Amino acid sequence: MYYARKGTLGNPRKGVYTKPGYSEQEMACALFKPSYISMEYILSRTGITFQYSGDITCISYQNRTIEVDGKRYVFRRINPIIWTNMLGIEQRDNIALATPERAFLDMMYLSAGQCYFDNLHPLDKRMIRQILPMYNSPTLTKRVEALFNGPK
Repeated sequence: MYYARKGTLGNPRKGVYTKPGYSEQEMACALFKPSYISMEYILSRTGITFQYSGDITCISYQNRTIEVDGKRYVFRRINPIIWTNMLGIEQRDNIALATPERAFLDMMYLSAGQCYFDNLHPLDKRMIRQILPMYNSPTLTKRVEALFNGPK
């Protein structure tokens, strides 16, 4: 707290202290632990969706939207069995990022299939089929297969 009062450290949120120029991705993972960055944030940055959103979307144990230093962090709750499984999540320093395949499945799972993807070519279908059983959802499996195989 001494350094925050002196201006050496930032204090953008109660209990959170930052160095100047902190990483917004690291902030997202620090606000609620455990959590990982997923869905729209990952999909737009990997070219799967073209609609850009400045929000950082995360998966965590609760639904919450938080604004810190003018940046919105959107947390979506998902079954704990899913968000604690590290399959399809890359850990870099203090940042946990979903792979595009995991972000795609998170989006399909949480939106009940009511979402649109501009470009599915970057996705590794084999990886999706490896991650898919973790969701334990026959409905999700049918939606994903229909999306990749077309209507029957």
